[in-house]
Amino acid sequence: MHRMKAKVAVIKTTPERVLEDIGELCRLADMPSALAKDQPVILKDNISWHLPFLSANTTPWQLEGVIRALKASGRGRLVAVHNNTVVTDPDKGLKLNRLLGVYRKYGVEEKYNFNKDEIRWVPYHPKFKTRALHKVYGHDVMIPEYFFGKNIVHLPTVKTHIYTTTTGAMKNAFGGLLGTHRHYTHSWIHEVLVDLLKIQQDIHSGIFCVMDGTICGCGPGPRTMVPVEKGYMLASGDSVAIDAVAARMMGFDPLAIPYIRMAHEDGIGTGDVRDIEIAGEDIRNVNFHFYVGQNMVSRFGRTVWFGPLKSLQRFFFRTPLVYFFVYASFVYHDYIWWPLIGKRRQGKIAQTGWGRLFRSYPS
Repeated sequence: MHRMKAKVAVIKTTPERVLEDIGELCRLADMPSALAKDQPVILKDNISWHLPFLSANTTPWQLEGVIRALKASGRGRLVAVHNNTVVTDPDKGLKLNRLLGVYRKYGVEEKYNFNKDEIRWVPYHPKFKTRALHKVYGHDVMIPEYFFGKNIVHLPTVKTHIYTTTTGAMKNAFGGLLGTHRHYTHSWIHEVLVDLLKIQQDIHSGIFCVMDGTICGCGPGPRTMVPVEKGYMLASGDSVAIDAVAARMMGFDPLAIPYIRMAHEDGIGTGDVRDIEIAGEDIRNVNFHFYVGQNMVSRFGRTVWFGPLKSLQRFFFRTPLVYFFVYASFVYHDYIWWPLIGKRRQGKIAQTGWGRLFRSYPS
């Protein structure tokens, strides 16, 4: 199969220069050519946790730098779209992670996927043979009507994930395109991410990603991680390629990660780093030696989604019993792990230049 050579831009930056460097990063990654100039741009931030845990969430400098780069390229019609999850409060997350002030500073309109008055969900019939979505949703999947015909810019972070090893551009669509019952798809999560990228390529006028690796996340992500200061930023118009490069920098073999390998095999992006042009920083010898690991929630989740309790998924998660697991996850993350472990880890990051930059944004 003939495929165009993918490009991923990577830069090493500092708190003092990060906004200007993001502008250069977007130029290196050919952002203007990836996005249709006459269409609005959806900014899809990534709030994995409403608590202010750097490495888990889109950073305010990542958001501000991208907004400035978009406006400088003549794409001034920007709309932020936020999604809801069973354990994350987007309103709280926007405030505590200091993103709300950035949106307001630049006059970015905000919409919420779960607010039916703002975004209507409509049936979409895939024009391709899905790998897994049909197993959960049947022939049609409900997606936001607002997404059709618009550009989208994803704003994930460089981090590990308990179910997908790494998470980035492709995984960021999981929270935008699917509704609050998206956890039904976890048993086929890798296949679903490939299906969702194909849907994106069908409905969007352009796709671009800027990934924050200034403070990366190592361990059982996307929340209970160890924040690690690295100072990198990545950008690309190829969601598969940027996820592959980020995975390689974290120390993983990209093609050993199923969602990257399957997307590469299907020809919807480039997952082989040897076929990717790296613009900017020389990362040939970069290896963070990250690991995934497990926590209390992931051990149970793996047993249910992929292990011996898989046959009981419907009983656990499609009956009122699901509210017990939602509550248990909320209590564990917010009232046990955060005060006992997370706050201390974030306190160490707060002493760095990135921590000081974070506090400079209005809360």
